[in-house]
Amino acid sequence: MFRARLATAGDLPDILEMMADFNLGEEIAFDRAVFQPRLDRLVADPGLGRVLVFEVEAKAAGYAIVTWGYDLEYGGRDAFLTELFVRPAQRGRGIGHQALAAAEDAARSGGAHALHLLVRHDNAEALRLYDRAGYRTEPRAVMTKDL
Repeated sequence: MFRARLATAGDLPDILEMMADFNLGEEIAFDRAVFQPRLDRLVADPGLGRVLVFEVEAKAAGYAIVTWGYDLEYGGRDAFLTELFVRPAQRGRGIGHQALAAAEDAARSGGAHALHLLVRHDNAEALRLYDRAGYRTEPRAVMTKDL
């Protein structure tokens, strides 16, 4: 049985464990001591976004992080799905589809008119999930500069 809910401070150890796995797969440097206060702040301040925990049979099976933005092109508030992770043992059972739908619901309930995400070009499984859910590739490239 799948359940999605907002994360609480008590969920942080499980989420940080899953974040380590997510960032390893994304080839993003992960230092728990650096990420923990960032996650603490996001969980404590719904004005920044939402952190979701996905449970299967009452055990943490994944998580998502949705953060707020604002873009005139998308009607004002938009959101970014910065992380969506399902534990490997839970994959292939439709959990990713349910988790993505829960993240979309969280964005929508927070007033977002669009949900953006980044996906690695070599992540065929995620690309299929997002494509089936109606996501499209914009004709513009995402570019980033650390500030």
